[in-house]
Amino acid sequence: MSVGLELFDLLVQRALMREGLILKLTCPDKHGLVAQIASHASEFSANLVEFNQFTEQKRGIFYARLEIDTESLEVSIEDFIASFEVLGRAIKAVWHFRRLPYKMRTAVLVTKTDHCLNEILWRTKLGEMPIEITSVIGNRSDCKEIAENSGLPFHLVEMGEDKEVGFLEIESLLEEQQVELVVLARFMQIMPPWMCEKYSGRMINIHHSFLPAFIGANPYRQAYERGVKFIGATCHYVTGELDAGPIIEQEVERVQHHHSVLDLVRLGRDCERAALARGIRYHVHDRTIIDGKRAIVFPD
Repeated sequence: MSVGLELFDLLVQRALMREGLILKLTCPDKHGLVAQIASHASEFSANLVEFNQFTEQKRGIFYARLEIDTESLEVSIEDFIASFEVLGRAIKAVWHFRRLPYKMRTAVLVTKTDHCLNEILWRTKLGEMPIEITSVIGNRSDCKEIAENSGLPFHLVEMGEDKEVGFLEIESLLEEQQVELVVLARFMQIMPPWMCEKYSGRMINIHHSFLPAFIGANPYRQAYERGVKFIGATCHYVTGELDAGPIIEQEVERVQHHHSVLDLVRLGRDCERAALARGIRYHVHDRTIIDGKRAIVFPD
């Protein structure tokens, strides 16, 4: 490895290990909110390295995400977090702090196709996603070798006639592994309502096309037969309503007249990989705020 690459890797590792905080909050909108929040951080010599905010004018709701460098704090991080209680209550906010650095414990569920799993493994290795993959869980064994070659345990949970038994086994694995995020990386099973509720806001799915177009079997053949000019993929939170959860990210590719069904499948794979990777990254970096049927997203 060259000196340049070694220095680059060192800088990346230092950035990943930097101490700090992420603050997400939602509250009724009013004049001076940004100044109030910034002044509170300044009072304790905290450095705001990022401040994203959005106001939904129709309902008068304020959303914000802050990244805070705590190196120069005049108090402990615990005291700084506790100090926000007074301001948070005064502005009637719902808020959440996350300490940096961290890795989110994540389970990846798969069935047969492996392109999304490979994308997650690759980007995790690069350090783009601060996640700790606890295991890969599949209802088929197709992805077992990929998982084990990456040093990850693979759990085969076969779905028989009574699928509830399989989902209870999956739940047991997630509990045992203390999973914070569940990623359905082309897991071709419909999650039961009770599991959607339990992992509400903590389960992400990737879906072909722009929802709800071309649902059901053979979506790319449906798209081909309709002569579509764009195909895409949607990364969304899982809810009890099939493929209708808050959308985190979408990706598209243009379709040409000479493209075959196989070409559409190829382009679709690229869309799915890109949308899922960004969706996971936004979630893990606390860049999403779920607001009813939609998600507010502050991209990086």
